[in-house]
Amino acid sequence: MNDLPKQPRAPDPANEFASDSSQIDPRDFRNALGTYATGVTIITAAAPDGKPYGLTCNSFASVSLNPPLVLWSLVVYSSSLTIFQNASHFSVNVLGASQQALANKFAKSSDDKFTGVSWTPGFGNAPVLAESVANFQCRSVNRYYGGDHVIFLGAVEAYTYNANEPLLFARGAFGRFIADDERKKAP
Repeated sequence: MNDLPKQPRAPDPANEFASDSSQIDPRDFRNALGTYATGVTIITAAAPDGKPYGLTCNSFASVSLNPPLVLWSLVVYSSSLTIFQNASHFSVNVLGASQQALANKFAKSSDDKFTGVSWTPGFGNAPVLAESVANFQCRSVNRYYGGDHVIFLGAVEAYTYNANEPLLFARGAFGRFIADDERKKAP
């Protein structure tokens, strides 16, 4: 009897990262990844002419405390890819539980994402959004290509945070964190 998990045949190393070479079903894989709850961020940067750009992202993660490094990724066919690749800085704005409408606004393609949004220019003019739970102003350090995404590595040059509740995302929906002590109070 063998208790080891069954795995697909090992891929040919020469084609391992080639498109359509995986034996894993992409939709089912996305469903599995969706079981991992993440925070919701809006990544922002400025074009050379100063125009602000931003997009909703949940691929944000910490990399290192010393030096302070973070990462996020963007699909290669994004219309904003060139802006982020050429920006000297980007800001990671961690959204609060009350900012779901803002997350939805920045998740859609639009030329007027910043209309009605309160923000200030940060390092490299990357917008720092008001009322975010946290903000990380980052100098673009490097980028790496991984499958259908570009992974951006940033050195954190400034940050702020508060005690407000963060917005979460899991299984294709927004939600919130319920601490054990909150559950005990519930009827």
